Amino acid sequence: MVKIITIVVLFSLSLSAKSVYEQDCMSCHQTMAVKIDKFFYRYLLKYSSEEGVKKAMTQYLKNPTIQKTVLSDGLINRFGVKKPTKLSDKELQEALDEYWEIYKIFGKLK
Repeated sequence: MVKIITIVVLFSLSLSAKSVYEQDCMSCHQTMAVKIDKFFYRYLLKYSSEEGVKKAMTQYLKNPTIQKTVLSDGLINRFGVKKPTKLSDKELQEALDEYWEIYKIFGKLK
């Protein structure tokens, strides 16, 4: 009986658990004046491929600098440069993979 209850509880927790992207990225970005999709489109315009976007975002998020940002000067003046991520490499990759899947335009245009 205890095993069944434990399995049900663990299963319920796994269904309600938020992804790294939802928990660590969206928790801050959903309250910002500039929505997170705008960052994606800026990266896509500058780096043009999935590999390029993810590589640039990884480098920026691990070591943010004005030289690496895609933000406009006005947004940099207003919000500044973010602090380096505390996510592990694996968590960061998971978050960027989810971010890419949500906002990619490839295969969605008709």
